Amino acid sequence: MSYEAWIILTGSLVGITCGVTGCFLILRKMAMLADAISHTVLLGIVLAFLVTHSLDGVYMFIGATIVGLLTAFFVQLLDSSGVQSDAAIGVVFTSLFAVGVILISLFAGNTHLDVDHALMGEITFIPWDTVDLFGMTSVPKAVWMLGAVLIFNLTVITLFYKELKISSFDPALASAIGIPVLFIHYLLMGMVSVTTVASFDSVGAILVVAMLIVPGATAYLLTDKLSVMLILSGVIGVVSAVSGYYAATFLNVSISGAMATMLGLIFVVVFVLSPSHGLLSKWIMRRKYIQSKKQLQQS
Repeated sequence: MSYEAWIILTGSLVGITCGVTGCFLILRKMAMLADAISHTVLLGIVLAFLVTHSLDGVYMFIGATIVGLLTAFFVQLLDSSGVQSDAAIGVVFTSLFAVGVILISLFAGNTHLDVDHALMGEITFIPWDTVDLFGMTSVPKAVWMLGAVLIFNLTVITLFYKELKISSFDPALASAIGIPVLFIHYLLMGMVSVTTVASFDSVGAILVVAMLIVPGATAYLLTDKLSVMLILSGVIGVVSAVSGYYAATFLNVSISGAMATMLGLIFVVVFVLSPSHGLLSKWIMRRKYIQSKKQLQQS
C-alpha cells in the first residue's frame, strides 16, 4: 500500500473503533468522560516510561490502559459519593492530566514525550513505524494495534449486546432483571480506555475525543435503532477520516485537525437536515401545526 493509503486506513480505523464505542457513551450521557480519559492516559504513558525507561508501545499501552480505568473508577466513586457527574469528571480529569504534565517536565523533558504531541498526535509518521507479523511486512504498528482493538470491541459488543443496550437505556431495569450493571459499566470503560490508548499516539487526544463523541451524536440524530446507530457512527467516522485527509492535503494543514473539522461539518449538516430531529424538519412541523391551528380556528 502507498504512504497515503496507510494514513487513510489508520484514520478510518480510528473512526470506526471510536465511533462504535462512543455510541454507548452518548446513550449513557457520559460523552465528556471520553475527554477525561483521552487526557489522563498521558499520566499512564509517563508512569510506564518512568518504570521501564522504555518508549516501547506495549508498556505505554498497559500503563495508559490502567490509568484510563482508574479515571473511570475515580469518576464513578465520586459520583456515587454525591458529587455531580460533570464535576467528578472535571476534578479527576484536570488533576490526573496535570500530574502527567508535571512528571513530563520533571523527569521526561529530554525524551520523545511532550504535551503537544499528546494533544495533536502526528499521523503522518505512522507509515514509517512498521512491524512484520503473520507474514505481512511493512505494516504500520498503529494499524495492527487499531485493528486488534476494533476486533476486541466488536467481540465485546456482540457478546454483551443485550446487556449493553438495556443498561444504557434503563439501568434500573437492567439491575432489576439481574444484569451486572457495574460490571458492564467498567467493561465499557475498559473498551473506551483501550480504544483511546490505541488511537492516542496516532491522532492525539483532540481527534480521539471528536471521534468518540461526534459520530455517535450524529448517528443519534438519524436513527432510533441502536444497531443502525452503531453502523452509521462507523461510516461517519470513515467518511470524516477520508475527507479530512484530502482537505488537509489540499489546504496544507494538520491532518488530525482537518478530520475533526470534517466531523463538525457533518454534524452541522445532519443537525439541520435530519428527517426527525433536524432544525429544518422541526421548522416544517411547527409551520404545519400553526397552519392547522389557524384552519381550526377559522372553521
